[in-house]
Amino acid sequence: MIKDKVVIITGASSGIGEATAKLLANKGAKLVLGARRENKLQQIVSDIKKDGGEAIYQVTDVTDPEDNEKIVQLAKDTFGKVDVIFLNAGLMPNSPLSDLKTKEWNQMIDVNIKGVLNGIAAVLPTFKSQKSGHVITTSSVAGLKAYPGGAVYGATKWAVRDLMEVLRMESAQENSHIRTATIYPAAIKTELLNTITDKDTAKGAEDLYDQYQISPDRIANVVGFAIDQPEDTNVNEFTVGPTDQPW
Repeated sequence: MIKDKVVIITGASSGIGEATAKLLANKGAKLVLGARRENKLQQIVSDIKKDGGEAIYQVTDVTDPEDNEKIVQLAKDTFGKVDVIFLNAGLMPNSPLSDLKTKEWNQMIDVNIKGVLNGIAAVLPTFKSQKSGHVITTSSVAGLKAYPGGAVYGATKWAVRDLMEVLRMESAQENSHIRTATIYPAAIKTELLNTITDKDTAKGAEDLYDQYQISPDRIANVVGFAIDQPEDTNVNEFTVGPTDQPW
């Protein structure tokens, strides 16, 4: 059941996060949205409310542990509980390793790995104490296979894959009834390519996406499906992409 579930979404200001927020609100969930761009969050919350849904937001930098704790507290203070956290924030400034774009490497590690860890750390005590909860993350097909130009991005997404599998196993061992889902999207129409500064890598990615990309609401549908499963059922991994893209 999605109706009346309290769902936190990070990276909620565009793309997959925005599409998921609107879809879940439409199905009766109560949304708590986090991202860095306040104007975008304000607009999405306004759109949801106009359609009769419930949503609030907080400007959130996932690399800051305190911001993660604050958004979990906001959800509890406003709606009395947290049922789901969708850790969706991510960056993909791909480049060849030999370009040594170490600043971009560190940005990806901070957002794509530490951002997920910060979200888990913020919500896990609540989920354990209430003996229920659902942690959902956005990995990537780059978390399943290697791609030239994507060494560090892929490394962060492989890390998320391992982290989430261990969270699933430990939660089962501890009988905490916490569900997990990791999504591995291929070419989805989002702002992800905007962070690529290497011209050749950017051109290759743009050509690929122009040919294949599908809309982010396709991923939102998958998130909805995962949440909608019975509480005793965990669908742990989803690889999702365009039918005609050979990944």
